[in-house]
Amino acid sequence: MKIRFGYVANALGLWDASPSKALTFSRYSLLPKQEAEEKLLEVTAQNLQNTKRILYYNAANEIPLYRFSSSLVPLATHPEVNWDFITPFKEQWQELGQLIKQFKLRVSFHPNQFTLFTSPREEVTKNAVKDMEFHYKMLKAMDALDTSIINIHIGGAYGDKKASLSRFHQNLKQLPNEIKNHMTLENDDKTYNVKETLMTCEQEDIPMILDFHHHMANKEDIDLSLYLERIFNTWNNKKIVPKVHISSPKSNQAFRSHADFVSLDFVLPFLKVAKNLNQDFDIMIEAKQKNLAMLKLIEDIASIRGVKRTSGGTLEW
Repeated sequence: MKIRFGYVANALGLWDASPSKALTFSRYSLLPKQEAEEKLLEVTAQNLQNTKRILYYNAANEIPLYRFSSSLVPLATHPEVNWDFITPFKEQWQELGQLIKQFKLRVSFHPNQFTLFTSPREEVTKNAVKDMEFHYKMLKAMDALDTSIINIHIGGAYGDKKASLSRFHQNLKQLPNEIKNHMTLENDDKTYNVKETLMTCEQEDIPMILDFHHHMANKEDIDLSLYLERIFNTWNNKKIVPKVHISSPKSNQAFRSHADFVSLDFVLPFLKVAKNLNQDFDIMIEAKQKNLAMLKLIEDIASIRGVKRTSGGTLEW
């Protein structure tokens, strides 16, 4: 069983390398038109340059997974800005894509919690489609669609989970198929558990990402060992192995919050269930200490008898 690892957005330890430098609409709207446009270009250029630095860091450290920041482009979906963020940076997007191919990186996006398809409000669905289109355009500009995903949650229950799930399937029809083909769903920590998310994914033929921390926070009476193989099987039509999100609780009192690092004791029960399936899969670390947490967890797992570290970010068990 081969397990590959990655992390989210920031490579801690790289100096001034945030790929999420911001420009708020309030600040943008106060600037003269030309200056505002120049500021948009400047901040986006910084974010793309820092992303390139991070991809080189990943390659140098043999880290095969990376989740891009969804804040790469400021105000990309703001209705009063609505600017062309592809054309001015065509070469930069292509360069990122070349690095992804050269170093065989698996990349992804995870839009925010407001990108959902369960809302009874039509404008929420329209905004969700717009946000998915924004992320799709970035992947397309990088020519990185082959092995890339855009991951979201199902959304809210609005007091009636059954009706909201039905609305999810109906609202999802507004999402163009070429974007839906790169979409995944993950279980969440309060509303839609592993079983409900899995059934939704199976109905829509969408791969499911298991978030183990969310599962432990929203477990109910679900025995994960009875569902993990089905979860992995939702990836059968893709050319990429299943993906799992891993983090651990900040504390018993703040169980849903992510800790700085990942506790091996917390995730070991999941790893043992996965070991029984002998299925290759990838792990995205969602801890506060980003790449540092990822590297520590790799070392911790590699200390287990029978586990061999085969590269900077890959283990075999």
